[in-house]
Amino acid sequence: MRVAVIGAGRIGGTIGGRWAKAGHEVVYGLRDPGKHKDARSIGDALKAADVVLLAIPGNAVAQFVRDHARDLDGKTLIDATNNPGNPGGMHSWSELTKALPHAKLYRAFNGYGWEVFANPNLRGETPDLFYAGTGNEIDQLITDAGLNPV
Repeated sequence: MRVAVIGAGRIGGTIGGRWAKAGHEVVYGLRDPGKHKDARSIGDALKAADVVLLAIPGNAVAQFVRDHARDLDGKTLIDATNNPGNPGGMHSWSELTKALPHAKLYRAFNGYGWEVFANPNLRGETPDLFYAGTGNEIDQLITDAGLNPV
């Protein structure tokens, strides 16, 4: 699968690394592509991807989606962010659905810290990863990150 990970910090970098090891074609979309060996500009990363993981600060999601709606709409988009300052909740779901009417939207990878993604083994058990969305297109990606999709 061709995946663009927007953000290469602890969450995006860790999940993207696990997906690359599982055989997915992973590229990081960064404002400064020189900061990561597998990075491109955000626009180039989005255009080449089937799936996009948002691993940016939660308060930046709405503007990011408005700025890149043309390249995001119609793709599978996974929102791994939390926005504790949002009066409507920890998510940006209303902004995403409004800006991307043809995207397959999911919320996932936002309930654990990066340490669980780096080593998804809790006392010998594989952790469950709860997600929300309108299908199961991301089940394989969750499995390839080392977690059980629920």
